[in-house]
Amino acid sequence: MNFQLRPHLATAERRLPFECVTLLLQGGGALGAYQGGVYEALAEANIHPDWIAGISIGAINAAIIAGNPPNCRVDRLREFWTHVTSSAPWDWLGNPFGDLARSDDTRNLLNQMSANLAVASGATGFFSARTVMPWLQSGGTPGATSFYDTSDLKHTLERLVDFDRLNAGMTRFSAGAVNVRTGNFVYFDTSTHKIAPEHVMASGALPPGFPAVEIDGEQYWDGGLVSNTPLQWVIESDPRRQDTLAFQVDLWSSQGALPRNLAQVATRQKEIQFSSRTRASTGQFKNVHRIQRALDALLRRLPADFEENDDLKILKSVASDKVYNIIHLIYRAQNYEGHSKDYEFSRLSMQDHWRAGYHDAVRTLRHPEVLTRPTSLDGVFTFDLERDGRE
Repeated sequence: MNFQLRPHLATAERRLPFECVTLLLQGGGALGAYQGGVYEALAEANIHPDWIAGISIGAINAAIIAGNPPNCRVDRLREFWTHVTSSAPWDWLGNPFGDLARSDDTRNLLNQMSANLAVASGATGFFSARTVMPWLQSGGTPGATSFYDTSDLKHTLERLVDFDRLNAGMTRFSAGAVNVRTGNFVYFDTSTHKIAPEHVMASGALPPGFPAVEIDGEQYWDGGLVSNTPLQWVIESDPRRQDTLAFQVDLWSSQGALPRNLAQVATRQKEIQFSSRTRASTGQFKNVHRIQRALDALLRRLPADFEENDDLKILKSVASDKVYNIIHLIYRAQNYEGHSKDYEFSRLSMQDHWRAGYHDAVRTLRHPEVLTRPTSLDGVFTFDLERDGRE
């Protein structure tokens, strides 16, 4: 199957009733192709984010988007995902299994073979297995603290991302990581940092598979160790409090079936661990923002000559009349996918993930309320295709 789904055309940005459009990309390894499909649908709808924040593979996708002009972004994303899924022999042969690959049993077998191949050798242009096992290497070296070498990813990012453009501020970029020494969660953001390939790699340095990445004398690991969803960062680090349309693209669903065997237990554990409770975080923010809007309305009714003191200044600093549309797009795993789905880098699965993201985003955008400024009292509108509009 040819991966060229459709040519991407240069299009003008769509005018929306929001001051800021954000794209929030969760981590999830090989599942990240789903985010490529989502972005392709957004680009075709002339929706171009002002701010892109990502964790792990989400940070890689975010860097490719922010580091290229709008008319090249889908092509660069597609180039990345085609490159890193070129390891399996059956990918080179163009899937010789044909219709057999459509059965769950055959696909499960193919997926396990691809995952085992990634474990043994890595993924092209992304990571490669070390020739000497970690416990045979000198302590303190990168080779002694990880199973894989990620130097290939640096070359891939340098080839696909224009870091001068990314740092120019045309599109704000954020990538979450964890300081290994302090355990503190940090965001590398173009508003405060000059982003280099190392910042993106740090966000995806999941131990013990990948080595920590050194930045300014400190070592950093994958941000997903603390939080795999950048929604809270975007909400809390926007001092201007803009009317915001946020597309939250998750690769792990917090909801799932009760496991019936140990393999399903491993899968479900990973889903719960990395879903970062997106719905719960959104619900909490909704409650807080209801109070912020009520406070803003109350402060506006105070007499103009009302004496301003320190307490009043604090109240004004947290009051807000802004509105938020938070649109959830969550990848729904197929029956044949197991606990290895985040490191199963076959071309066939990548195409499935990309296609799923594209169609989920297209169906989401068919609902006019998604792009309409909310009028509710709490000022927060949420939409989840699975819950509110799957066709």
